[in-house]
Amino acid sequence: MTLGDTSLPRPLEGLRVIDLTRALAGPYATLLLAGLGAEVIKIEDPRGGDLARENSPYVGRDGVVIEKRHDDDISISHLTRARGKRGVALNLKHPDAAGVFADLVATADIVVENFTAGTADRLGVGYQAARAANPAIVYCSLSGFGADFPEGGKAMDIVIQALSGAMYTSGEHDHPPVRIGIPMADMLAPVFAVIGILSALEQRHRTGQGQHIDVSMLGALTSFVAIENWAAMRAVDMPARTGLTVQRLSPFGVFECSDGYVALVAVHHKLALGLFEAMGQPELIDDPRFATRDARVANADALEATINAWSRTLPVAEAVAALEKRGVPVAPVRHPEEALADPRVVARDETNLVSHPDYASIEELRTAGIPIRFSASRAGFDPVLPVRIGEHNDDVLGGLLGYDAARLDALTAAGVIA
Repeated sequence: MTLGDTSLPRPLEGLRVIDLTRALAGPYATLLLAGLGAEVIKIEDPRGGDLARENSPYVGRDGVVIEKRHDDDISISHLTRARGKRGVALNLKHPDAAGVFADLVATADIVVENFTAGTADRLGVGYQAARAANPAIVYCSLSGFGADFPEGGKAMDIVIQALSGAMYTSGEHDHPPVRIGIPMADMLAPVFAVIGILSALEQRHRTGQGQHIDVSMLGALTSFVAIENWAAMRAVDMPARTGLTVQRLSPFGVFECSDGYVALVAVHHKLALGLFEAMGQPELIDDPRFATRDARVANADALEATINAWSRTLPVAEAVAALEKRGVPVAPVRHPEEALADPRVVARDETNLVSHPDYASIEELRTAGIPIRFSASRAGFDPVLPVRIGEHNDDVLGGLLGYDAARLDALTAAGVIA
């Protein structure tokens, strides 16, 4: 297989998605589906569109700017999340919008929404309405607390991080909670949503019936937090929060160098010996405090202090070279911008360049690709983007649904579409 070989099909080609989502969690789910080949029709409110359209920074004729200067400046968030999608402006609060939605669903395979639980039903675009239009529809609801907890309120990533316990899995003991630097809840829940969608499609192959998929952001992130047994660690008085290291696996973590940091793992005897040799202190493997794995864990504070005393004398490159020479897993701790340009992820299209459709930028803007490789198919995005709200109204409503000019004019005049 050759990466980027456009002669290969994409695995979800032939499937159509009606995308009711906004902000990040839902749009990332439909972005993944678009990158795997599905046709995604993005529904936006004519009065402002997706919330991400107003996210700073923007890119346009003046390059990258913090404040929007021109009407054709585009939020980089929107530029990233709306790739490969066609856009329709539909006012879901208008009573006639439900009929347009039903017509779209009748042609589709999948609907994705991430309104607050219960909102889609109130708007007349929930699962029951979709199922009435198309019994084979696979309908995914992605909400903060699940469809059965409509009283949960609005869920932002930081709220879910706080409620899930994730903020107390990082940071130093007795220090404030630490917000994970990427929007982990917003990114993790849509991955589970796509897993659910693909599972339901497989079941539909056998039964011919669609179904409703319900994914909770809180449940998705909490399930990851639960991979560690926090009660067991508390029971044996093992510190759960140790900052840059994981003391129950010591030596394991991030250590300071003279010009940055390195991450290393030397859990097993052979790796620990390699670390001590790199440090020029091979005799440490015979020190009773560090001679066995359990001893190293029991004396993690002393061991980490010894490692830091060595690593702080060296630049990152020298520390990495010394540890790699002895087979110790190690890596420099990099800035995200450097990581996104790693030749390994660039070559595999795991990060992608994005740009304004009309203006070149001196900045190299990299964003998420589809980090999945196939032997007989490919991933990638169609060259479409709803720059304007309702960019593809005519293509979708006129071309796909067959609405004639008179009907489109009437819908526009009534405020149903724009």
